Amino acid sequence: MASNLQKIKLVPNPNYKKSGPKSYVWLLQKYAFQPTKEGPYFVGNKVHQQGKDGVHALYGGRAHTQMILEKKTGPNATDSGEVTTEDVQNDSLYLSVVSIGTPAQTLNLDFDTGSADLWVWSTQLPSSVKHAGAATHHIFDPSKSSTFKKSSGSSWKITYGDQSSASGSVGTDNVTIGGLTIKSQAIELAKNLSAQFQQGTGDGLLGLAFGSINTVTPRPVKTPVENMIAQDDIPQNMELFTAKLGSWRDANEPDKGESFYTFGYIDQATVTASGQEPYYTPIDNSQGFWMFDSTSATVNGKTVDRNSNTAIADTGTTLALVDDATCQAIYDAIPGSTYDQSSQGYIFPDNTTEDNLPVVTFAVGGKQFAVQKEDLGFAEAKPGFVYGGIQSRGNMTFDILGDTFLKGIYAIFDQGNTRFGAVQRKELTQNLAPPPQ
Repeated sequence: MASNLQKIKLVPNPNYKKSGPKSYVWLLQKYAFQPTKEGPYFVGNKVHQQGKDGVHALYGGRAHTQMILEKKTGPNATDSGEVTTEDVQNDSLYLSVVSIGTPAQTLNLDFDTGSADLWVWSTQLPSSVKHAGAATHHIFDPSKSSTFKKSSGSSWKITYGDQSSASGSVGTDNVTIGGLTIKSQAIELAKNLSAQFQQGTGDGLLGLAFGSINTVTPRPVKTPVENMIAQDDIPQNMELFTAKLGSWRDANEPDKGESFYTFGYIDQATVTASGQEPYYTPIDNSQGFWMFDSTSATVNGKTVDRNSNTAIADTGTTLALVDDATCQAIYDAIPGSTYDQSSQGYIFPDNTTEDNLPVVTFAVGGKQFAVQKEDLGFAEAKPGFVYGGIQSRGNMTFDILGDTFLKGIYAIFDQGNTRFGAVQRKELTQNLAPPPQ
């Protein structure tokens, strides 16, 4: 068992440019839900059939339909067209350093509790893609690692609602996260990346959801955390990882906005600073996610009852998406807020003062946890307005609690005990300065 467990620092991506609509479209393609609020983007049906395909209409013969993300076009927004790379947020807000192979090759990966693949840019990509990405990406070369082994017959593919995709071959190698080395971890090597996947600054993704949603075929592979547990890399009473997502807004707080993950231990300094003990609630991992009951919310102390509602904690998501009634209650409490169809989201005046922003909480099991007021505004929407950090989940049946919510807590993903833990973080002040562009 490793004795040198340590924090894995998250580095804010210097190239990340905040955009509310682009982040919302990213979620539309990742989770393939249908919006219930008006806006440019929607999920339609693409019809596939022998020899040809069309959109929206059957042309006879045998056919099957596929959900596809589309954008309203034309002078009256009555036509539809493809969603392009310019419509989607293809970059990551936070990146973490991970080493793969012997000798170690260093890559910057996006840690994502909403997916279960560990995939990387690799030398198996087409020359044109490697050449274009050489200046901004670390590209893993399996031929230079003495511990890499090819997994014959295995492949992987991730496809999103806009038909963007990444795919390739599979192998195993040693992966070092912080001071912990996982032996023979499955690595998914990118051979093909659509344009959307090429846009981001990161060198790939490290999934922290459950292996049941891993995309490797013919058999899914174990995630890094599952292998940490199987290989006794982390203590049996600490088969967990934690996430603390800080912000540039917290530069004057005692923790200076520090962001990190830990594997195999809980950072006691962070817990002590909160003045309270972690609260835990059971999770339902049957869909592969960190899903828990969240049957109520509050807005300025007034309860919004959400009977049987559930939520997932997703570190790969910048926004928080909740049901329409809760969204409406939140923005009804902010003077001057409105739903903006062109942005496909709620916006509010950028000069809104702290006392005019509501206290918003969401239940994690049986306890309420607050969103920091400073995180209620995500990015500039248009002159004089900011795009809200909480938006509509459309027709999805569960909430997605991303960074907007997770920045307000210290999150504990307790895989060994199948539970999710939270500690409310304390901040001395709320920094409401306009979001950087």
